[in-house]
Amino acid sequence: MSLAPPLTVTPRFMALPILIVTFCLLWSSAFAAAKLTLAYAPPLLLLAARFLAAAAVMFGALAWQRGQWRMSGRDVLVFALLGLANNAIYLGLNYIGMQSTSAGITAIISSANPVLTALLVAVFLNEPMTRRKSIGLVLGVGGVIFVVQSRIGGKLEDPVGIVCTTAGLISLVAGTILFKRLAPNGGLWLGNAVQNLAAGVALLPFALTFERLGNVVPDWRLLAGFAYSALVVSVFAYPLWFYLLRVCGATRASAYHFLMPPLGVLFGWLLLGERLEPVDLLGVLPVALGIYLVTRPGGETRRLQPVVAFSRSAPR
Repeated sequence: MSLAPPLTVTPRFMALPILIVTFCLLWSSAFAAAKLTLAYAPPLLLLAARFLAAAAVMFGALAWQRGQWRMSGRDVLVFALLGLANNAIYLGLNYIGMQSTSAGITAIISSANPVLTALLVAVFLNEPMTRRKSIGLVLGVGGVIFVVQSRIGGKLEDPVGIVCTTAGLISLVAGTILFKRLAPNGGLWLGNAVQNLAAGVALLPFALTFERLGNVVPDWRLLAGFAYSALVVSVFAYPLWFYLLRVCGATRASAYHFLMPPLGVLFGWLLLGERLEPVDLLGVLPVALGIYLVTRPGGETRRLQPVVAFSRSAPR
C-alpha cells in the first residue's frame, strides 16, 4: 500500500491545480527558509543534515505504513543520480551562492529554469516548442526581471556566488531532463527517499571536511527553518515536482518556476521583514500571462524545430 496516494495516483481535474499551487508555495517559501537557516549554520552541514533527516522520515513512514518497497536496481541508481543533480549539487551550489549574493539575483537565475528547460527538451525530449510557448516564455522572463530589478539595483554581486547559483540551475535542469529521459519506475515517495539519502551521503564528507560543527549557532529560528526545509520542502515539495513532471511535461511544469521570484519576495517580506515595493506586484501580470500561454492545452500544433534539426538539413 502506497503511503501517499495523491502523489502516485493520477488526480482528478480539480486536484491538479491544487497540487500546482501547493508546489509553488512550498518551493518559493524555501528561499526564505534557506536565508533564515544560513545565518546560523554552514551550508553543506545544513544540507547534509536536512537530506538525511528527510530520508529517515520517509523511510520510517514507509516502514510504518508498510509502503511499497519494490524497486529495481536500475531505478534505485536513477533516483540516486537524480538526488545528486536535484538535491546535492543544485541546493549545495545554491546555498553556497546565497551566502554572497542577494535574494533578487538568486531568484532571477533560478527562474531561468523554464527557458533553459524548454530549449533543451525540444532537442532531447522532442517536446513541442510552439510560437505560443515561446511568447509565454519571453513574457515570463520579462515579468521576472521587472519584479526583481528593484531588488538588485545598485548592489554589487559576488561573481563567485553568481557562478555557483548558475551552475546549480544547470544541475536542476539536467535533473529534469534525466527524469523525463530515464523515466524511473516506482513510487515517487520511495524515489524521493532514495534521492534524499543519496544527496545526504554525498554531501556529508564534504561538509565534515570543509566546515566545522562549532560554527553552528543553536537558535530556535535555525530549528524552525531546518524543520520546515526537511519535513515540508524536502519531503513534500520534491515529490510534487516530479509528479508535475510526469503529468504536465518538462516545459509546462518548469513554467511554474516563473512564479518563484514574486512569491519569494512575498515570503521574504512576511518571514524576514525584507522590503516589498508595490511596483513589484505589477510584474506578476506578464508572469501569469506567460504561464497561461506555456501551459494552455491545445491550440497551435506547429513546432519550432530546434536549431540542431535545421543544421542537419542545411546545405554543406
